[in-house]
Amino acid sequence: MSPAPDSDPKPGHLYVVGTPLGNLEDMTFRAVRMLQSVDLIAAEDTRHTGKLLQHFQIATPQISYHEHNRHSRIGEVLHHLQTRQHAVALVSDAGMPGISDPGYELIAACVEADIPVVPIPGPTAAITALCVAGLASDRFVFEGFLPLKGKERTERLEAIAREERTIVLYEAPHKLIKTLEDLVATLGGDRPVTLGRELTKRFEEFWRGTLGFALAHYQREAPKGEFTVVIQGATRDAPVLSEQAIKAELERLLSQGVSRAEASRQLAQATGQPKKAIYQLSLTLDH
Repeated sequence: MSPAPDSDPKPGHLYVVGTPLGNLEDMTFRAVRMLQSVDLIAAEDTRHTGKLLQHFQIATPQISYHEHNRHSRIGEVLHHLQTRQHAVALVSDAGMPGISDPGYELIAACVEADIPVVPIPGPTAAITALCVAGLASDRFVFEGFLPLKGKERTERLEAIAREERTIVLYEAPHKLIKTLEDLVATLGGDRPVTLGRELTKRFEEFWRGTLGFALAHYQREAPKGEFTVVIQGATRDAPVLSEQAIKAELERLLSQGVSRAEASRQLAQATGQPKKAIYQLSLTLDH
């Protein structure tokens, strides 16, 4: 069955095209046809996308559009579209453009300029990992990459600790252990988690357990490949205690000889509040 005529690329339209995460068999017929038919492809890495285009015998010209040149490229792409002479496709290195990459700025600029933006759906790492994580998927939040450091990172982690919906994160292999350490310190080591790596690729792997065991596992075995981390949300019926009540419970535990760290861990697990914040509160007590 041939596609409807009006489904062909139209001049002055931006097509947001999903490409495989790794396995080329996940490329859709529609994505191939669109990339063959548009006038220009804006690619995150033209060398990477060039291999994909070569595989599917697509000869459409490319320009680079990535984190470091996006400000200058947005105006250039808008010019191609506003003249209504060209149809342009936006692709990232893997998955759907605009998800944790600078593509969203081009998309937003097109929306602002009243340029039609058409999605050509494809794989997304967040959904790929979520659907097999074995954790609740009826309500979830996508956090992407955490802030690298400082107050912004701390505040984001504390917000995640209170989040009742399933949480999805992305992380690079060389940063995974630090992120797991921070998650254990803030959410507690008992929170269920699934880590997916190298999704759809030859060495695809899913690790399931708790944050604490995940940290121990990847401290023993060096992380390899890009990770998608799916974390169970906070328990809804966790008691909400005032600062005074938490201090009183800390006093009780410390008087029994429990260390500050262990007391903080127990209270964080029981209340869903950040372990770091509880530990800081314990330092104000005379023990």
